[in-house]
Amino acid sequence: MEALAFGGASGIGLKAVDLQIENVSAAFGDHVVLDGINLLIQPGEFFALLGPSGCGKTTLLRTIAGFATTSRGNVLVGGQNVSALPPWRRDVGMVFQSYALWPHMTVGRNVAFGLEERRLPRAEIKRRVDLALTFVGLNKEIDRYPSQLSGGQQQRVALARTLAVAPKVLLLDEPLSNLDAKLRVRVRRELRALQKSLGLTTIIVTHDQDEANTICDRIAVMNEGRVQQVGTPTELYERPANLFVAQFLGMANVLSGRANGAVFESSVGVTLDRGTAADRAVPVFRPQDATLAPPDDTTERGPSFAGIVDEREFLGSAVRYGVRAASNLLWVEAPFHSGAPLKEVGEAVRVNLCPDRIMWLDH
Repeated sequence: MEALAFGGASGIGLKAVDLQIENVSAAFGDHVVLDGINLLIQPGEFFALLGPSGCGKTTLLRTIAGFATTSRGNVLVGGQNVSALPPWRRDVGMVFQSYALWPHMTVGRNVAFGLEERRLPRAEIKRRVDLALTFVGLNKEIDRYPSQLSGGQQQRVALARTLAVAPKVLLLDEPLSNLDAKLRVRVRRELRALQKSLGLTTIIVTHDQDEANTICDRIAVMNEGRVQQVGTPTELYERPANLFVAQFLGMANVLSGRANGAVFESSVGVTLDRGTAADRAVPVFRPQDATLAPPDDTTERGPSFAGIVDEREFLGSAVRYGVRAASNLLWVEAPFHSGAPLKEVGEAVRVNLCPDRIMWLDH
């Protein structure tokens, strides 16, 4: 994909600004959809709103764009409060999940549509259309129709149409959800490269953790209309604020049991030092932070417990084992090496834990 600068006198004139969401709340009848959201997105940042269906992330994106109303709070773009402005006056561009391309219009006409609505001079419209399509690598497709393009190409047309109007903030509503798995990986890499080339403040809504982790600078994890935690992908993965964040960002094992003074007595027979953990906190560990050993292994490696391999998943670079221990099904991930023997379903094993990698998280 050809890189072409948008800024400067010869470009469309995109400029990175910050975006601030101040105490934004919204409800549909008695149902609270957004509950006091506060976020600050930095200029040029690629930011994700991540969460399960119904958590409020799309409503928040539509609120920023001006397509949804709030009961309280403000949206500031580059320091300007745009809360009372209609969508077309907010200098915010949105790429919809369905792309919303006009099927009877050519690629060029689709990209020009927003510029024509703004009544720009014809020469300026042509210049911006050519520039935007060149930037997304589709200038040779200008006379084709959406039905003649692949899903990835349609997504880039929708992006070009939005970039052509020179938004201050780019909003992406699950733009890759309509693509097959292999194409989604390629297009998200292209999207990341495009965003960094533009330096444009961008917010993407997704429920796909891999998508958010691979292309975004920071992520806001949402649930039930609230922001649970904001951080970089590694911060959220290694230091989740609560059990919801840990389980939503990757696989997390939770040991059942009860607190008893300074220790936690787990149902698998392991007693763990609670340290300064709160009474409601439970021990959580990632699959790669435990190892498997023969059932009669007596080597001192820290806390360990016996179990039976109940499931096995081959992941290519690793093998993930589901180990049944008491009433728990716990997952342990081991690197795969060609020719190395695998654990079999029904095989007895011992699970070794690393105390330093156990997270104590509240519900």
